[in-house]
Parts: sequence; C-alpha cells; structure tokens
Amino acid sequence: MAHETTMCTQLQQWSPVKATASTPPMPPQVGYCFHTPKKHPWRPIMGYEEIEVTPMPSQPITNTMVDPCYTPAGMATEPLRFPNLVTGFDRSPEHAARAALYTRYTQHEWNQNSIKNYNESDAKRNYSERVRNDIMRMLRETDEIGTQGQRDSGRRIGERITDTTFWRNEVSIEMERLVSTCEKLNDTRRQLERAIAGIEGPLHIVQECLYHREKRQGVEQVHDAVEQSLLKEVAVLRESQDKFRDMLEKIRQQSKNCRAAQHELETDMRNKEYALGIDTMCHQLNNFSKGLQFYAGIERYDPTVCDEARWAAASAATLRRSQAERAKSIQMLSDAENLINVAATEIWDQWSGSNNAFTRRIADTVEIKNKLQLHLHKVQQEIFDQEKTLELLNKAIEDKLQPLRVAHTRLQARTNRPHLEKCRDQAQERLVKEVCDLQETMETLRSKLATAEGTHQTLLGVRASLEADLRNKTNTLFIDRDQCMGLRRGYPVTAAIKS
Repeated sequence: MAHETTMCTQLQQWSPVKATASTPPMPPQVGYCFHTPKKHPWRPIMGYEEIEVTPMPSQPITNTMVDPCYTPAGMATEPLRFPNLVTGFDRSPEHAARAALYTRYTQHEWNQNSIKNYNESDAKRNYSERVRNDIMRMLRETDEIGTQGQRDSGRRIGERITDTTFWRNEVSIEMERLVSTCEKLNDTRRQLERAIAGIEGPLHIVQECLYHREKRQGVEQVHDAVEQSLLKEVAVLRESQDKFRDMLEKIRQQSKNCRAAQHELETDMRNKEYALGIDTMCHQLNNFSKGLQFYAGIERYDPTVCDEARWAAASAATLRRSQAERAKSIQMLSDAENLINVAATEIWDQWSGSNNAFTRRIADTVEIKNKLQLHLHKVQQEIFDQEKTLELLNKAIEDKLQPLRVAHTRLQARTNRPHLEKCRDQAQERLVKEVCDLQETMETLRSKLATAEGTHQTLLGVRASLEADLRNKTNTLFIDRDQCMGLRRGYPVTAAIKS
C-alpha cells in the first residue's frame, strides 16, 4: 500500500506530455496513467488523455493499452484510448481496482450532484408548470375572445339583417303600390291616346260632311242649321282633342317621374336583396364552414361609403319621393277621368244635335249610290288583299336575306383556307350555286313585288275614280242621307273616346 501511494505521488510530480498530431503515437510503455476528467464522471464514452511518466524500477512493464475507440466527427484527429480497468498495470485485479478508484468522485460529491439535480429538476419543473399554466390561461382567454368576437359579430350581422329586411319590406310594399299606380297611369295614358285617336274619326266624319255638302248645286248651297251644327261640332272636337293632348303630356311626364322613382326603389330593393344574401351567408358561416380563406390586409380595407344614419335616411328619402309621386299620380288620374267624362258628354250632345239636323234635311234616292258603294267595297277588299300580298312578298324577300348571308359568310370563310386547302370542292360549288339560286329567287320575288305594287296603285286609282264618280252622281239629298248620315250613324262616338 505504501509502495502504491509513493508511486502515485511520484506520478503526480512528473510533467505530462500530450500526444499531438505531429507526434507519432508511442508504443505501450510502463508507467502510463490514465485520468478520467472530473467534469464528466458519468459519461464513459468520453476519451482519456495520455500522460507519459518515467517508469519506476520496481514496476514491471505489464500495462496494456486498449484499442482505439470511435471518435465523432469534429473532435480529435487521433483515436482515443481507454485504460483497461479490469487488469490494471500488471493484469492484477487488486491493482486494477486501485487504479479505477483513483478516477472516481467522492461520496460527498456524488450526493451533492444528486441534490443539485433534484433542485434543478424542481426549479425547471416549477418554471415549466408556470409557463404551461400561463399558456393554458392565454389559450382560454384567446378562445373566449375569439368566440365572443364571433358571437358579437354574428349578433350585429343579425341586427343588420333585421334592419335591412325591414327597409326591404317597406321598399317592396311601396314599390308594389307605385307599380300599381304606374299601371293605372299607363292605362289612363292609353285611354287618352285612344280618345285622341278616337276623336280623329268623328272629326274626319264632320269634315267629310262639310266637304260633301260643298258639292251641293244651286240654291242647295245654303248656310243652314246642319252646316252651323257641323262647324260647332268641329270646334268642340278640336277643343276636346287639345285638352286631351295637354293631359296626355302631363300623364307622360308623371309616368316618367314615377318610373324614375320606381327605378330608385328597384335599385334600392335589389341592393338590399343582394346585401341580405351576403349578410345571410355571413351570418350562417362558422368555424366548420367550407370555403373559408385568408385575405391578407382585408381589415385595413374600408369599402364603406356611408354610415347607418345616412343609409336609413337614403332609404327614407326614396320612400318619400315615391309617395309624393304616387300622390301626384292619383290626383292626375282623377283629373284625367273627369276630363274624359266631361269631353265625352259634350261631344255626344253635339254629335246628336248634328244628327237631328241632318235628319230634317234628308231625301230619298239611293240606287246608284248603292251600286257604286258595292263596287267600292269590292275594290277596297281587293286593295286590302293586295296589301296582304305585298306584305307576304316583302316577308319572303326578307326571309331570303338570312340564308344569303349564311352562304356569303361560308364562302368568305372558306377563302381563308391555307395553300392547297383552297380546293374547288363540291362544297364550294354547292355554295356558289346556292348563292346564285337565292339571288335568282330574290330577283323573281322583286319582279312580282313590282307587279303587285303596280296592281295596288291601279286599285287605288280605281277606288279614287269610284269615289269621284259617286260624289259626282249624288245630289244634296243623297249626300245628306247616304254619305253624311251613313257615316255618322255607324260610328260609336262615346265608345271611341271612353274605350
């Protein structure tokens, strides 16, 4: 034991020499001692430093070196060597155990290291627990914030849907009323137009009566009560027609105003319907909805153009304008109806007075007039039939234009074929023949159309000749009874105005 203590003391006093990359590895010698680094006593994979000592005379050269161990990349360039703790210097178990005891820690250090590990474990575990608790609290708070925000946003969107639905319903109701009023205005407008056009018939009849009575001969050309009544009737008809035109212009202007208000209501309702669709979709969205996306910077984009007060005020203003236009329209409808009734009464009274005046001035002779009227009716019917034929010819010519366009388009398109593809094939020949056939057909139809137009003009000339002959062959009595009274009795004056 004293010998071993002396040997270790001498070994500690000797200067160690480390092996370097430039120094070749030395062969195993007696007196090598291996020290375990104290900062890593529990890691057996760490390497050992080689210390060269002067061998003692009494120490036999029996120390054996272990084979090189595995060295990770980036550490030492030469393999590390580990001592043989089993055999020691002279392969004796007692010497090996003593050499191993020289590299171990003390019991106190071992206990202190365990206590240090316990304390460090407790401290790190406590810190980790605090961090984990803070994270869980933060997770709960963020979940609550997200859930509460989504809930509040959904509630706000629901309130917005309620407000938009309310104004949408108000606009819809007002639009239905306005549309109904506009329809009444259109009906009144059409009634006024028919009344104006209907007055043209009685006015034309009265003027015709005056023109016919100018053909009277001799003393029959007297300014009698019939002529006075006819002149007064012309004045009443024209005055009523002017009143109808003024009212019609007002109705048309009011219709434009109502249509403008209706357009505003339709635009407002369409926008509200669109906004309701978007808000309803947004209100139904949740965390499990499909099609959710991220839109970077969308929270900084502000597409709004007004606030809620201006939005509600705009809808209210649209409703007020529509209500005002509707009130004007209702008043105008009443005025137009009164005007039509009063004018119809005046026209009918004057019409009846003229008929009574005619009755007192009628005489009898109708044979030639009836024959002439029969021929005139036939010619008129033939003119009507010929006009129908003209329409059919024009329609037939027009119907040939589209196939001709198709054929021309096909021929033009086939001119764009490249190189040898511009072949005069059967399709090309058939297209050319189709164009020629269509042109020939159209020329034939145009020729028939010219013939028909000539016939139509001839028929018109025949009708004019018959009418002139009829006027020439009638006398004053015949004019009053068969022309003037015949026209006046068969025309429904009141129905033409009020229809």
